[in-house]
Amino acid sequence: MKYILALDQGTTSSRAMLLGQDGQVHGLAQTPFKQIFPKPGWVEHDPVEIWSSQFGVANEALAKVGAKADSIAAIGITNQRETTILWDRKTGDPIYNAIVWQDRRTSAFCDQLREQGHAPMIQEKTGLVIDAYFSGSKVRWLLDNVPGARARAEKGELAFGTVDSWLVWKLTNGARHVTDVTNASRTMLFNLHTLQWDDDLVKLLDVPKSLLPEVVSSSEVCGTTSGVLAGIPIAGIAGDQQAALFGQMCMQPGMVKCTYGTGSFMLLNTGEKPVMSKNKLLTTVAWRIKGKTFYALEGSVFIAGAVVQWLRDELQIIRTAAEIEELAASVPDTAGVYFVPAFSGLGAPHWDQYARATITGLTRGANRAHIARAALEGIAFQVADIIEAMETDSGVPLKELRVDGGAARNNLLMQIQADALGVPVTRPANPETTVLGATYLAGLAVGYWPDQETIAKQWQADKRFTPQMDDKTRKDRHAGWLRALDRSRNWETA
Repeated sequence: MKYILALDQGTTSSRAMLLGQDGQVHGLAQTPFKQIFPKPGWVEHDPVEIWSSQFGVANEALAKVGAKADSIAAIGITNQRETTILWDRKTGDPIYNAIVWQDRRTSAFCDQLREQGHAPMIQEKTGLVIDAYFSGSKVRWLLDNVPGARARAEKGELAFGTVDSWLVWKLTNGARHVTDVTNASRTMLFNLHTLQWDDDLVKLLDVPKSLLPEVVSSSEVCGTTSGVLAGIPIAGIAGDQQAALFGQMCMQPGMVKCTYGTGSFMLLNTGEKPVMSKNKLLTTVAWRIKGKTFYALEGSVFIAGAVVQWLRDELQIIRTAAEIEELAASVPDTAGVYFVPAFSGLGAPHWDQYARATITGLTRGANRAHIARAALEGIAFQVADIIEAMETDSGVPLKELRVDGGAARNNLLMQIQADALGVPVTRPANPETTVLGATYLAGLAVGYWPDQETIAKQWQADKRFTPQMDDKTRKDRHAGWLRALDRSRNWETA
């Protein structure tokens, strides 16, 4: 039996899955890796550990079903986006830790770009707002702060890549230095209209062009593996959120998905023309396949599932992440408590990198159950704010939200989300939508599936959550949320 091997390199773990033509998982392996916090607001990973953990789980997944390299039709890669790595082209060794997408160390530089009036040009070319979230300012920081890095880069000795580029480089033993259009569109260096690295942006951020990878489609053979797993075509690459959009079968303009992971990420398919946001959303490439490029509007919530981890690890009011559902359901409401989980600032549509997390409305009667429920509401309200902005930008009212990710398994959160939106929330039968997206993109490139219509038939709903809250209560709760949100803003500079 032939499989597609999907490599899912996430923010907190590396996973590998073997999927068959039915879209079902036949082998799975996963391992967490270390999170590094050198200073407040700084987040790093060890690139060597990213690679070793990803390679390890790939071999483990194959071993579980007794498969070897010749059993794999293709590899599909999906990855945490914006995380930035620089490495030596000769040795393949990283010159510094990976700077993670959550990292805020370049906030002051981003402020400077805005003050200099570059925001309109950057949005027009890239579809992005200026923020430390994206890779471009991270590359510049590495060049300016790692001894000798800029001189080496200008000599052509170094390579830059997001995690997909790093994995392809390692899988091909340095033969291929590529990234796909979805990951390139998250760098603040890539022109959405020309689908090429932009000379003006490269100059503005002072990033030598020799660092940059070749940009390929999301679904095409872009390399062949070497080493233990030699001879497998690498045929699909997409950033995790775009992969999830594809895996959710949101192939028609107007369809929206939300992935609840460490953060929450909403993408709205806008078709073959980029729609520039007037409400601080991002315009991004959804995927490029068979010569056609599809675009999306995106809103990012920096902290979603991570707030549950914080309640578990730091506040220690739950022992496992799964316990939050029962605890939050033990009270009928939050007793007026609001939790704004802005630990890493606020993403769309607010874009306040100086906001910080707050819990407001506490009284003597408030307890850990109210805080737990407020944390879930905080996730849902952030999503609702983005959906409202998407409806305004696109002119299309939301009819359904398709959901996935670890926190989407929380039935109470999904019901709270449906209540906050006032529209149904649908969870798919196969929750591995990010992996499915990478798998489908790879499989289509090598003829494992004949066309998109064939794979679209595999999507099925698991559960549909319908709104149970009346409009007045919904509006009142949201008004309270906006008041709480205002308390958290600009905290770092206060």
